Amino acid sequence: MFRPFRSVAEDGAHARTLTVDGVDLHWMEIGRGRPLVLLHGLGESHHTWSRIAPQLARDHRVLMPDLGGHGRSARPDASYSLDWHARVIGNWIDALGLDRIDLVGHSFGGGVAQWMLLEHAPRIRKLGLVAAGGLGREVTLALRLAAFPHLVERLGQPFMMPGSFAAFGSMWNAYSPGEVWQLSRWNASRGSARAFARTVRDVIDLRGQSRGFFDRVHEIATLPDIELFWGEDDRIIPLSHGVLAAAQIDGATLHRFPACGHHPHRERPNRFLALLRGFLGDPAS
Repeated sequence: MFRPFRSVAEDGAHARTLTVDGVDLHWMEIGRGRPLVLLHGLGESHHTWSRIAPQLARDHRVLMPDLGGHGRSARPDASYSLDWHARVIGNWIDALGLDRIDLVGHSFGGGVAQWMLLEHAPRIRKLGLVAAGGLGREVTLALRLAAFPHLVERLGQPFMMPGSFAAFGSMWNAYSPGEVWQLSRWNASRGSARAFARTVRDVIDLRGQSRGFFDRVHEIATLPDIELFWGEDDRIIPLSHGVLAAAQIDGATLHRFPACGHHPHRERPNRFLALLRGFLGDPAS
């Protein structure tokens, strides 16, 4: 059955925009309490958190930015490197005066969250990684092909809408047709192909993911508490990355979601919400 797009604004979230490092960065915000920043994945938007944000907002100030080049944020002629994304989000957090935040990142957003530890580890209280990039080499073939030098950037803009519709439309457990339509419209915005191509090219090559957390983790003096959340049937980034990360990061816990793909926060929102709440703990502490 066709379900229309339902924005988090319909659940009381407010739209905000701030210019950071020359980027008009858009985010949705809901609730009050300890700041909880949620970072979405590649080609997605703040809307990926719509099934859990209202519940989290009961005792958190939930902030859901659209990464540069995504959603309702601007698409400037920038590098879109992992360092660039992490710097923009870090400076946005600075501009809002946020401190001791909890941070959750999905897929590419998880990679951005990891990279933020290089500069902002002392202000990150807890880190949740949801099917996160940057923890292993393997990644879906489609993203490896998208990393082919300059192909998508130069020729891909007319295909961003149909490509998005095909990619997200296949994730029927994660997104409704109405939601896929809205994501595809945002990805059809001018400059999306350039942003997508440069983002992919910085972290992926034809052999797989080329930048990893464990390459630089030794530079971080103290890691925050970390928990990982992964669908056992993830075809984008395999569960084995979460298993390896949980074994290598002291104190990290991996939560596995049977019969679940790349979006446990959307495919299994009730269980995900319960586990995340347990990890975050008492917001008043």
